[in-house]
Amino acid sequence: MNITKGMLNKELQGNYWVLKLVALLLSKTWSVWLINKLGGTNKSKDFPGLICEEVFIPSRNGNHKIRIRIFKPLNRSCKLPGMLYIHGGGYITGNPESFIDVMKRFIDTKPCVIVAPAYRLALDAPFPAAFDDCYDSLLWIKENSETLGIFPNSFIVAGHSAGGGLTAAVTLKATATKDVHVAFQMPIYPMIDDRQVTYSVSNNNAPVWNSRSNKYAWGQYLLDYNAKNLEIPPYAAAARAKDFTKLPPTITFVGDLDVFRDETMEYVDHLKKAGIPVEFELFLGCFHAFDVVSPEAKISKDAWSFLLRSYSDYMDLYIKGTN
Repeated sequence: MNITKGMLNKELQGNYWVLKLVALLLSKTWSVWLINKLGGTNKSKDFPGLICEEVFIPSRNGNHKIRIRIFKPLNRSCKLPGMLYIHGGGYITGNPESFIDVMKRFIDTKPCVIVAPAYRLALDAPFPAAFDDCYDSLLWIKENSETLGIFPNSFIVAGHSAGGGLTAAVTLKATATKDVHVAFQMPIYPMIDDRQVTYSVSNNNAPVWNSRSNKYAWGQYLLDYNAKNLEIPPYAAAARAKDFTKLPPTITFVGDLDVFRDETMEYVDHLKKAGIPVEFELFLGCFHAFDVVSPEAKISKDAWSFLLRSYSDYMDLYIKGTN
């Protein structure tokens, strides 16, 4: 799927070569390490207009502590819905602070309390480390719902890109085990298929994230499993799931030039065939994470409008205690 500059939405063409360089840098260990080193400077960053907390919670699968950020709206005394928000970054980079703008949009649209884990990245600890950290964070939210000031029986799980992949995986386990009631999920252009066999991922040279960076990231995330020739479980790559009937209502979108276009659309199709309510949009002329890297473009605003409108509607429909 060869992507040329002319295929992009006109408002997304301005930083074409810079964003092509980003995709290249995200396919090299040395540059990913450097990006993570530089990105660490915003750790513990707060955001004006929100109550911001940093907490370290125990891991259930090791001796380490999971750093989480908690974001709450100001001047709210009543209980609110709780959301687990999982940041993106291809499983190899990123932290919650890089997505504070995203989380604030949700809070401003419909007030909620967001818990965002700084899960372990693949270069430090491959699967299942990130998945375990995120699932442990979801269990912690449920166990501490009273202290957090949130409804104890209805939670939202959301994330972009790799965060969307972790969203789908965490929700898959939560609904299978019934550990936590997930009212709805928002896996936005999720990274969910390690097999990389669809047309949209084949020789895709789009900006931001392409076939090369995708192959590299999956290789790092599944390093231990591939080294031991183990079968890849659905909790590592949610597209491998066989049963979609227990999953909750879902909101997602993707660009038609995105590496993840086909796997996202196949995931949506599986959900619909299983009778799961889904809100989905395909945005033309859009590469991966277009809405985050070019938020002022009209098509990015359209994507945000779709997402926040659907989120608001699902809050009213599926969260117990909001009506």
